[in-house]
Amino acid sequence: MNQQDRRLSALPSVLARVVAFVSIIVAGVAGALIGFTLVDLQCRGNCDVPNSIGLIIGAVTGAFGMGVVAVLVLRATGEWKELEDRK
Repeated sequence: MNQQDRRLSALPSVLARVVAFVSIIVAGVAGALIGFTLVDLQCRGNCDVPNSIGLIIGAVTGAFGMGVVAVLVLRATGEWKELEDRK
């Protein structure tokens, strides 16, 4: 396949997408642990519901934040690759 037949694509590589997905999962787990522990340290008595709420909010917040970062990194990498391809 020569250089002219190759089509440009803004789609990141499979490895980059897998790394982004794994990082989102890890951040969600870390957020869940932080949320659970934060509520658990402050709660006395029966804390099942507050612990669960802290766990869910922490997981969603951590995963969402890492998702934003992953999208920005994938876009920046795509733009960087496009600039290199033009040279």
